[in-house]
Amino acid sequence: MARFHNLGFPRIGAKRELKFALESYWKGLSSRDELKAVGAEQRKINWALQSALDLAPVGDFAFYDQVLDMSFTLGNLPSRVQGFHGDVLDNYFRVARGRSAQGAEAHAGCCGGVAAGEMTKWFDTNYHYIVPEFKADTAFNLDASRLLEQLAEARAQGVKAKPVIIGPVTYLALGKAKDDSDKLALLDRLLPVYVELLAKLAEEGVEWVQIDEPILVTELEAGWDAAFKKAYQALNTGKVKLLLATYFGQLQSNLPLVASLPVQGVHLDAINARDEVDALIRALPAQSVVSLGVINGRNIWKTDLTAVLNWLEPVAKQLGDRLWVAPSCSLLHVPVDLDSEQKLDGEIKSWLSYAKQKLAELSVLATALNQGLDAVRAELAANAAAVHARRNSPRVNNPAVKAAIAKLDAKLGQRKNPYEVRAAKQAELLKLPAFPTTTIGSFPQTAEIRHARSEFKAGRLDAAAYKTAMQAEIARCVKEQEALDLDVFVHGEAERNDMVEYFGEQLEGYAFSQFGWVQSYGSRCVKPPILFGDISRPKAMTVEWIKYAQSLTTKPMKGMLTGPVTILNWSFVRDDQPRSVSCYQLALAIREEVLDLEKAGINVIQIDEAALREGLPLRKAQWQEYLDWAVESFRITANGVTDDTQIHTHMCYSEFNDIIKSIADMDADVITIETSRSDMELLDAFKSFEYPNEIGPGVYDIHSPNIPNEEYMVKLMKLAAERVPAERLWVNPDCGLKTRQWSEVLPALTNMVQAAKALRAAAN
Repeated sequence: MARFHNLGFPRIGAKRELKFALESYWKGLSSRDELKAVGAEQRKINWALQSALDLAPVGDFAFYDQVLDMSFTLGNLPSRVQGFHGDVLDNYFRVARGRSAQGAEAHAGCCGGVAAGEMTKWFDTNYHYIVPEFKADTAFNLDASRLLEQLAEARAQGVKAKPVIIGPVTYLALGKAKDDSDKLALLDRLLPVYVELLAKLAEEGVEWVQIDEPILVTELEAGWDAAFKKAYQALNTGKVKLLLATYFGQLQSNLPLVASLPVQGVHLDAINARDEVDALIRALPAQSVVSLGVINGRNIWKTDLTAVLNWLEPVAKQLGDRLWVAPSCSLLHVPVDLDSEQKLDGEIKSWLSYAKQKLAELSVLATALNQGLDAVRAELAANAAAVHARRNSPRVNNPAVKAAIAKLDAKLGQRKNPYEVRAAKQAELLKLPAFPTTTIGSFPQTAEIRHARSEFKAGRLDAAAYKTAMQAEIARCVKEQEALDLDVFVHGEAERNDMVEYFGEQLEGYAFSQFGWVQSYGSRCVKPPILFGDISRPKAMTVEWIKYAQSLTTKPMKGMLTGPVTILNWSFVRDDQPRSVSCYQLALAIREEVLDLEKAGINVIQIDEAALREGLPLRKAQWQEYLDWAVESFRITANGVTDDTQIHTHMCYSEFNDIIKSIADMDADVITIETSRSDMELLDAFKSFEYPNEIGPGVYDIHSPNIPNEEYMVKLMKLAAERVPAERLWVNPDCGLKTRQWSEVLPALTNMVQAAKALRAAAN
């Protein structure tokens, strides 16, 4: 009989219980024991939901990030936090966010702030991980307590446990050398710690360990294939069985390597690598377990169970009990429970499946394969009806939108003149000083803002009163920026719940959920809108708010928009047409908004493409196709304006070296990027490429509560000026400020403005 298991489950909670517990602890409003109790309760709930599985994951829960958990398990702590007293959890949060809880640090004063670990995207997802740090002298020392404690909890609950860890080669590949050392040289020091960990799990009676090596779906650099062979020879101790898990893509040239490794089973993402299933089965030893991820762990559409069974049944007959069936990857990337959605459009809801429902789909497949189709005939019929209804719904297809896409012309994406001509006109109009200061868009989302939004959505606050409340918050933002003496203002985005959801709510072809929360990093959750049909813009979405803000000041006011590629990449996207087509539809809709802002007298417009790099295929051979339509979509959105209008874009944590030409092809007048945690190293790409336009490298890490001083920001800008000519530099935070408090933002921005003024004085 086939076995059924899961690779991981959302940890944040159906109602974001862990988020609120974390933020309460960090503020000093609750104890460490209370936080740990919430974590234990959430694990208990998650395991209960997975109780029908043959094997459930243990160790997939993290208080902040699973990669950071692995760093602590391996004893790989940055030297700047070593030696701090206090609980391990406090050091953990210091690495994650620069400090732990107010209560944990108030007694000493020595631990009030350190540099937080660098953060970047987990492969091509919107999940962020804390980057492991390595040096030539990095040592590893096992601390298995976290995993062993969770294993004991699971066992006490009767869970059939499968510990989950990140594999040694992926761990090294995802990390960053903080000196000139070779990361692979650390493998010999790292492997004994993994061997020790597996031995401890064996002592606890563990049979199977899931060891995640998603780096195998990328193109391995020279030497890394040999590292895999070396690593798994060392881990092949015979004490536990290893399920090597790959996901997010195809193995391609790495398939023979995977098949040659001495592991007892391999998990393949059969959503992305269906064509490789037969080849993997043929290549693996006759006794190996083959785990197939047949339910999409990255999207929320119902699985076509009949179609899956049609191709899976012959595989089950061939493999027998060697077949394991699972979602394609961890369910971390989807919301928890569709049953929570009481306000979602009923027809659209019938097309969807969240994490809990995906487990139910898995159960139907298990019963069908192991007991026969008759045992689940009703479930299969209901599933088939929902799949058919979605495919044929008139709400999905809009002939007018399809006609507009058919008429797309390359001229839509071209500015009238090159940057040099535009820059001169913009300088004459805007009259900005050297090192102009601005922010990225949002200001703190206060309790008052959240309360007004909640009351409005609940119908207890009418539209006029809500508008008045939001205008009051916008006026506050403008007043604070006047006092700070910033050069280019933003309206603060008080009216926006999320930079993508806000637009999704106003575009035809989108639906939005009430509880579709997905973890982005730490306690930060996003609620991706659901792109189910052809996209159009019925009316202006931001113009009224931006016009009001501009009326309050003579300083330039930025119009703030989210770009088409980011809206696409941060949405749950329809799977019945190419992503490029959906992106072009979004580009035409946002272009209309850009042109309306310009008509309203807004001379600076920021179109955020925070997720441009995130959408890259995991294999470089496929990058250019994606970049071609992604960059063209941005250009269609941005480039209908006159030369006088200054177009900005913003990008979140990314390595830019390998896509710098495409970034230049976007032809934005100003790009702002997150660089503070990397000490401006991310600007090296812009220097070597000789990026021609203006750049705002972030000098204020908004993901940390630490308040940078003026000297620190001046130092960062001087490092930036070594890479980019000073006359083309802006001074700004790393990202939007919505997650911070005014008590943090105002002193940090005061220091930022003073740093810019000091730079101007030094230049004169």
